[in-house]
Amino acid sequence: MKNITQYIAGAPIIILAAFFAQQHVASAHEVYVLTNGQISSAESIPAFDMFDVAKDNLGEFTFWAFITIFTIFCIFFISIIRKLEKWLHPFFVKARKHAPLVARVTVGISFLAAAYYQASYGPELPLAATYGFLTPAVTSVLITIGLMVIVGFYARAAALIALAMYTVAVWFHGLYMLTYINYLGEIIVLLLIGAHGTSLDAYLAKKRGRKPHQSLFMKELTAKVAPMSFAILRICFGISLIFASAYAKVIYNNLGLFTVVKYHLDTLLGFEPHFLVLGAAIIEIVIGTFIVFGFELRFASLFFEFWLMVSLYFFGEVVWPHIILIGIPIALIMYGYDEYSLEGFFLRKKKYEPVL
Repeated sequence: MKNITQYIAGAPIIILAAFFAQQHVASAHEVYVLTNGQISSAESIPAFDMFDVAKDNLGEFTFWAFITIFTIFCIFFISIIRKLEKWLHPFFVKARKHAPLVARVTVGISFLAAAYYQASYGPELPLAATYGFLTPAVTSVLITIGLMVIVGFYARAAALIALAMYTVAVWFHGLYMLTYINYLGEIIVLLLIGAHGTSLDAYLAKKRGRKPHQSLFMKELTAKVAPMSFAILRICFGISLIFASAYAKVIYNNLGLFTVVKYHLDTLLGFEPHFLVLGAAIIEIVIGTFIVFGFELRFASLFFEFWLMVSLYFFGEVVWPHIILIGIPIALIMYGYDEYSLEGFFLRKKKYEPVL
């Protein structure tokens, strides 16, 4: 157990080293709608100045900034209406119990989808490019991990293998894997607290008339980290949103611009193309930041789900890499505010919490 504990504790250090050891750069989610030629061209062109875009469209920028800030304040004050908090409290209590299950099953299904589509995390990362002749074996491992995580059977062992695979991906793809750090968040949660509640392990243990076996160390660890498990998942998910948006709409913002032009979004929405990229970047980064800090968490998650569904419908994107982006926000909505979130720390009074 001591050796396993050391490996778990050392894993984040290995992953961090791999982030900076490999400088390979891929593309963000725009790879789902742009061709390889368009991606290469967009990345080779210097990024346009977003401050100049804001200045050139100062009137529209100021107007939409005011609307956004006004909406945020309205949502905030609606969220802390005590009568509304009391009315929805019973629902939130029931929903919270099932949030870990939703998050776990979401990640498990994502692993199965990765095996089926022969790509890890997204279609731009084919298994063959990373594992070569080992691809068939890795496919079998992904299927096994996915099934184990979904049903909650030796979830920690499955998560440990998943952590090793994520480390390999970081070694090959470097900082780009921050796009998929939401996987790492759930992997860490599974390592720390296991399948948690509704699982095959719990069912088998109950059938045998005893609790699932845990060493004293794991019991103490689980008791300490359980309250912060959803904070870990929330922060990792928010970081993934911020990085994906910053990559394709700020650092290599021509990726976003090419997408706007390709689908004639400027004509459809009536905005200048560069301004659309700027607006989308701000919205996505704000959503990610709200989730990271736990501010208007449910509203940010709901809005992101809406934003994602519109994108999937309009662009006809591949659905499977978005499974985790659909499921984790649902789990966050169900779980609500953990004690490490801003609103959970400052605005949670007794048993009631902000609604949105």
